[in-house]
Amino acid sequence: MSLNMFSLEGKTAVVTGANTGLGQGICVAYAQAGANVIGVARRSCQETADKIAVFSGNFTEVIADLSDISLIPRIVEEAGKAYGRVDILVNNAGIIKRCDAADVTMEDWDSVININEKMVFFLSQAFAKTWIADGKGGKIINIASMLSYQGGIRVPAYTASKSAVMGMTKAMANEWASHNINVNAIAPGYMATNNTENLRKDGQRSEEILSRIPAGRWGTPEDIAGAAIFLASDAAAYVHGFTLAVDGGWLAR
Repeated sequence: MSLNMFSLEGKTAVVTGANTGLGQGICVAYAQAGANVIGVARRSCQETADKIAVFSGNFTEVIADLSDISLIPRIVEEAGKAYGRVDILVNNAGIIKRCDAADVTMEDWDSVININEKMVFFLSQAFAKTWIADGKGGKIINIASMLSYQGGIRVPAYTASKSAVMGMTKAMANEWASHNINVNAIAPGYMATNNTENLRKDGQRSEEILSRIPAGRWGTPEDIAGAAIFLASDAAAYVHGFTLAVDGGWLAR
């Protein structure tokens, strides 16, 4: 087997939530693997661009509020203008709102579902339509969660959305695999990102979490790189509808 199967040379990838955390890590990894990268975020991706510029990779940002479904056509259009045809979509952007289930408001529920679930489906649909039309296929990688498998505490909307991500990944794969579109997901474990900052600052909760992780540490954006490259590459050509856990062994416990 040639390692060229894992190369993304000449491919173009769109990554949402590209300005920080896992999204930034995936952007850097893809650029290192040879891809042209388009980062979508509601804030500047300059830090991501700077990291990629170090090794002269190709990166373009698209500023868009991913809670607004009406922006999808513009995202698709701007992505196409940047480097031509898009080959890979990573639905990474997501938000989490911590609150007792008894106190969750409809507004907070909708804000989480809109970004974590609704945007994931309809942005995937938009790119899939272009791939079905040109007959060349593509790769969709959704970012799921440990809470795609478990219920969690004080994050009912997030849990609902990430459970949906796993289900949508299977559903989209069932319909689009015959069009040479691979739809898979990555379920990160507990990662040192903005979403977990409050947990990591809570000494008791942090210790509880670390005691459950066989690897004994929080994950990093770099830990996602291999899985993200694999699922975007030719090496994963016959992988459809699967959610790959990158969790330090959390689910094994």
